[in-house]
Amino acid sequence: MAEQKNVFVVGLNDFNRQRLETLRGAAADRFHGVIAPEAVYDTEVFDIAAMLEEATATLEAFEGSVDAIVGYMDFPVSTMLPILCERFGTRTTSLESLLKCEHKYWSRKVQKEVIPDYIPAFTAFDPFDDDALTHIGEAGLYFPFFVKPIKSSGSRLGFRIDTPEDFYHAIEKLREDIGLIADPFNTVLEHAKLPDEIAAVDGHFCMAEEIIGGWQCTVEGYVFEGEVVSYGIVDSLRYPQVLSFFHYRYPSGLPDPIQDKMRELTDTVMAHIGFDNSAFNIEYFWDEVQDRIWLLEINTRISQSHCDLFEKVDGVSNQQVTIDLALGQRPDMPHRQGDYAVAAKFFYRVFFVDAVVSRVPSAEEVSALEADFPGTVIAVQVEAGQRLSTMPEQDSYSYALAYVWMGAASVDQLLADYDRLIARLPFEFDQVEG
Repeated sequence: MAEQKNVFVVGLNDFNRQRLETLRGAAADRFHGVIAPEAVYDTEVFDIAAMLEEATATLEAFEGSVDAIVGYMDFPVSTMLPILCERFGTRTTSLESLLKCEHKYWSRKVQKEVIPDYIPAFTAFDPFDDDALTHIGEAGLYFPFFVKPIKSSGSRLGFRIDTPEDFYHAIEKLREDIGLIADPFNTVLEHAKLPDEIAAVDGHFCMAEEIIGGWQCTVEGYVFEGEVVSYGIVDSLRYPQVLSFFHYRYPSGLPDPIQDKMRELTDTVMAHIGFDNSAFNIEYFWDEVQDRIWLLEINTRISQSHCDLFEKVDGVSNQQVTIDLALGQRPDMPHRQGDYAVAAKFFYRVFFVDAVVSRVPSAEEVSALEADFPGTVIAVQVEAGQRLSTMPEQDSYSYALAYVWMGAASVDQLLADYDRLIARLPFEFDQVEG
């Protein structure tokens, strides 16, 4: 039997451990947690210096070999991995190549060098500069445009700007909250060798970008020893008339030529960045009216939201990719060997300004629903007595009360099953602000 490999997962929780243990070759791996999951999942406060110190101490104290260090979270986990992997001699991409994806201004600059026709107009600005709006106009951006932090976390602190009033409202929120992301991100930047132009745009800066839109999707891929591979495209479908996501669906329903072009753009930009031996995903829009493809952003990890979708459709979670790459192996991902033709992760939302949750589905009610809809997984995101505005990582327009993963033989069946399920998902509220 092959010697067991020790794989350390930053923020390992039970949900991920169960999936990891079903991967191909997982019998030869031992999975260990580094940093408690609640330190990266259930908070918006990240002391990265302390987390790096804690992780280093844990890994140094381990008596066996440290064969791989991985994570599935965006910030702060993704940005810590290159630092930890370099310290312990395990495989991942370099910190600089990772930051060329995650530092939004640097990423746009690098994208502009090779795919200028597929990115929006953009500029960086300092939200603490009282003349920021003037500078944005001088850079050639006019209403409407979108603003977001230079390093965003989920959909937080992203705003569509249609008027000066919108801008000043966004600035107020950004000045109040941007430090939660900016301060830890600046800790990471201190570890990197940055060009002067990029070093001048630190984590407290924001991006203003031309509004782009259309059919949104995500190309999941990886780079293995310089070879870029895109192995799946997942559609991101929104609720009508709002920016909030309704569900992620796999496989994509985009026309084949559009999918092919997105793979080609992905090859070009990831090779140019020098990203290597790690997983990534790239979010794109296809503007059907103008027949234009836009690159929205690059993430330096698989999407955890997509793990169950790949398992249902292809036969194994795409966590396979992360583990194989970290162990120096070409990823062993099957294709269309799962139990379902189509799968989705639904976001069950309310569009309140705020409210207090007075009742959530019980564990028994959730289990009964999962039994009635085989293959379904329901993850309730709130507790009775919780005020919705205290939920971390929400977008600016709604609250996601539950995530629901489902598979089906067709898209029509999938949507019909979801409607039947949520009709039986009991949530109640007090003190509703509509």
